[in-house]
Amino acid sequence: MYVVRRWYTTKPGEARRVATLVQKQAEAYRAAGQRSEFRISYNGYTLPGEQNVVCLEWTDKSLESPTRDGHTLPVEALELGGEVRNLIESQRIEFLELFTPEKFEE
Repeated sequence: MYVVRRWYTTKPGEARRVATLVQKQAEAYRAAGQRSEFRISYNGYTLPGEQNVVCLEWTDKSLESPTRDGHTLPVEALELGGEVRNLIESQRIEFLELFTPEKFEE
């Protein structure tokens, strides 16, 4: 099982708007059966630490290419992605292996 985090660095003052669009985009992927439960977090400017950031996080049993044969991306998600791209400066993705009880070492 993997934890996937997609981080967005937004243009100043756009974190909440990007979080809203990313929420809608993730809902489109979930409705299409392509994403597990997810959560969105952000920091516009009201908290200490890095500002103008949005984080989308979910878990997945495997890591697969979105361009794999036979896979179709939801049109709504692609359209929302275009809106997001206009409001961000950069993005990155993290892949972590989820620590589950069977991986515990004594």
